Amino acid sequence: MSDTGRCDIVRVLLVEDSPDHADLIRAKLQRSRRLSAAITHAERLDAALVLLQDGGFDVVLLDFSLPDSYGLETFRRAQAVAQRTPIIVLTSLDDNELAVQAVREGAQDYLIKREADTRLLVRSILYAIERKAAADALRDSEERYALAVRGANDGLWDWDLKADRVFFSPRWKAMLGFGDADVGDSPREWLDRIHPDDRPPFRRHLDTHLGGGSDHFEFEHRMRNAAGEYLWVLARGVAERDERGTPYRMAGSQTDITARKRAEHQLQHDALHDGLTGLANRVLFMDRLACALADLQRRAAPHFAVLFFDLDRFKNINDSLGHTLGDKLLVGIARRLEHFLRPGDTVARLGGDEFAILIHRVDDASGAIHVADRIQEILSMTFSIDGHDVMVTASIGIAHSSTGYTNPEEILRDADIAMYRAKAGGKARYEVFDRDMHQSAVTLLRLETELRHSVHRGEFEMHYQPIVSLTQGRIVGFEGLVRWRHPKRGLVTPDQFIAIAEETGLIVPLGWWVLRESCRQTRRWQRQFPADPSLWVSVNMSGKLFMKTDMVDEMLGILEETGLEPRSLRLEVTENVVMDHADLAIRNLMELRGLGVQLSIDDFGTGYSSLSYLQRFHYDSLKIDRSFVSKLGTAGDSRAIVETILNLANSLGIGVVAEGIETAEQVERLRRMQCPHGQGYWFSRPLTVPAAEELMASAPSW
Repeated sequence: MSDTGRCDIVRVLLVEDSPDHADLIRAKLQRSRRLSAAITHAERLDAALVLLQDGGFDVVLLDFSLPDSYGLETFRRAQAVAQRTPIIVLTSLDDNELAVQAVREGAQDYLIKREADTRLLVRSILYAIERKAAADALRDSEERYALAVRGANDGLWDWDLKADRVFFSPRWKAMLGFGDADVGDSPREWLDRIHPDDRPPFRRHLDTHLGGGSDHFEFEHRMRNAAGEYLWVLARGVAERDERGTPYRMAGSQTDITARKRAEHQLQHDALHDGLTGLANRVLFMDRLACALADLQRRAAPHFAVLFFDLDRFKNINDSLGHTLGDKLLVGIARRLEHFLRPGDTVARLGGDEFAILIHRVDDASGAIHVADRIQEILSMTFSIDGHDVMVTASIGIAHSSTGYTNPEEILRDADIAMYRAKAGGKARYEVFDRDMHQSAVTLLRLETELRHSVHRGEFEMHYQPIVSLTQGRIVGFEGLVRWRHPKRGLVTPDQFIAIAEETGLIVPLGWWVLRESCRQTRRWQRQFPADPSLWVSVNMSGKLFMKTDMVDEMLGILEETGLEPRSLRLEVTENVVMDHADLAIRNLMELRGLGVQLSIDDFGTGYSSLSYLQRFHYDSLKIDRSFVSKLGTAGDSRAIVETILNLANSLGIGVVAEGIETAEQVERLRRMQCPHGQGYWFSRPLTVPAAEELMASAPSW
């Protein structure tokens, strides 16, 4: 997996008999930016065992309670078939003790279904895969070592216990850097060279064997060599006993295992530290967080705080300057964070540009806020990397132990929630977690789940708001506006769900549906209410659709399917669509315009690059933002701004629609300024299809 990007596809076997739970888990994994999951679903254990026999899975998500198996037996049967595939147990609160026992027997982790949000689920999967890989690497290392030992020329020793004399082979002596004549036959030649910390346990193991408490003697310890340095050795031996069971002789071997010990230490270090920055990784951070929480619960330590943060717009750095420079920036940030933290505090990189800090001895949130301010100061200082000066900011979430936590995952989760609140509040700031944030996160997750199901069930409908010619006083077009017909909450307006649809990617299927329905309905109305020119429809276009390389082909397919002429479709785009997806947006916009589709810039005048983009993209029309229209005739009269926009549009030869018209005075002022089109509650609210048809049939004139 890339340090700063999305991982390769992870093959997941989900064993879950509840379709709702399975859909929820699939939805959580699909919306993750850190993991791409290819999910195979089995509803029964027997079916899962058949799939596991064929292999090919990176991780198993295993429900404890299945129709054909329950509890630990479910895990044991799965483990027997997939011994080298990590298994994460999915459990309800009632199965908690069984889940803990499963972990003791080899499960990589267990998750309580109702508490496992996307981030916890994804992190658990990635941690399980990484820990399993580390264990496999360690086992392979040990197997290679065992083969090497059998072929090695180990140092031999033979101890005459009655005479208290030891024969040391030349290889035994050479292993410690001595010549054959440099070492005598006293046991002290051996025992006195053992590291002082290792002598007591060495003696206990030896006495246990000599006393008949073990079949053989085996002990790893450090030995001082001729240079005064210590190396790791493995001593093995077996005592010979007389007819009374008294040992009289003991013989064995000594093997230099320094290289293996170094490898094990490196593996342990790698398993607990981030490979790029050298900081603690999530495993080590969570271990230290668990220790801090346990100490607090025993009243053996003061309160602490967790800071969770990621860098604002880090993706832009990677995209513009490259991932290599992005990695170097992360390393530079790690060094700065290490330098200012107190001894005993822990800073960790959790992945990508996400960091966490555990701060001890913090009585209340004010101490953590001080650290958050220092982090912002440290990051605000320019980083010079490969000739580039880079400045970054961070959004920081703070969770304090005084909130009353029972497990470390809760603390990190709440710090994460607070961080996202900080990011939503404008970035480059911090937020301290409170209980309302958690409830908001739960509510948002529930809404997202409902929205995902609603997209598949088709619980959306279109409303249409008339666009009126201000010179003729008649309807010339409509704007298509989507509404969510929620089974419990009734009609839900876009401001309550579009942002979630954008974030989860559901805006793509929903956006194509809106376009198709708007085009189909407009073509029906053109036949039902013929006019010259024909009625046209305006639809707001999400930037996510512009990320699709087949966007133009999809659009042409909709026009051909519905029979609507391209000139009768007006796509409204905001400036950020072009800013965020510049190259692809330019290509698609120009190709659509060349095919005759009309392009309109939405909310004109509220962005910072309106003039340059008007000239660059040759829009057919623009919409004057309602914030300007609403101030016509008020104390903060925006007449000068509106006139400037109208003059600009006239000089560029493009049309104008003033939106948000709510009073007769606004209509009159816009007419005097020769604004061609208007839209707003003064004319009509968004209407259902029957209501819109009734309005057109009445041939209103304003």
